Amino acid sequence: METSFLTGTPLFCGVEEGAVEEILTCLEAERRRFAKGQVIYRAGDTVRELGLVLSGSVSIENDDFWGNRSILDRVEPGQVFAETYACVPGEPLMVSAVAAEPSEILFLTAARLLAPCGRGCAFHALLVRNLVAISAQKNLRLSRRIFHTSAKTIRGRLLSYLSYQASRAGGVEFDIPFNRQQLADYLGVDRSALSAELGKMRREGLLEVDRQHFRLLGEPL
Repeated sequence: METSFLTGTPLFCGVEEGAVEEILTCLEAERRRFAKGQVIYRAGDTVRELGLVLSGSVSIENDDFWGNRSILDRVEPGQVFAETYACVPGEPLMVSAVAAEPSEILFLTAARLLAPCGRGCAFHALLVRNLVAISAQKNLRLSRRIFHTSAKTIRGRLLSYLSYQASRAGGVEFDIPFNRQQLADYLGVDRSALSAELGKMRREGLLEVDRQHFRLLGEPL
């Protein structure tokens, strides 16, 4: 495993490369590959391992009784998922984690992270601090989604989301991490209605869009 990749992730931030292999052994690390669309964790499961995305990406999804899907988050390489549930033994997952594309995941046993082992490894406190910071960042992302979906209209939700993406990119041209269906699920709207609204906004000269690439034009209405 590329230790330089891991030391560049938020969870392993501050860890020296020479200590990575020891850490992985202590945390009972296991690598697994998943095909696109394969369920990694299903809602209702109980888990003891958090996942760190090595390649690909993972969609955090919620499906209601009637099969309506909402995308709550997209986990990219270097990011972690299921850490909250892994740290609370026996708590059933309220969401599912699904491979959004062919992905490789590194699983780490949460209990071994939270409880110092008998070997006296010095990295536990550092990783716990990093995990707390990651949880805080996730709370911010959840807050942003609530903000984006608070508007009553599809256009209002699009303007909120695209404005944030432009601000994050530092310019009016950017790529988003979602295809059209995933964007509709994330914003909690119908895909056809979303595509129709994007077409209307394009005709009004508010934006240009090519698949996942956007360029904002003029002033939002």
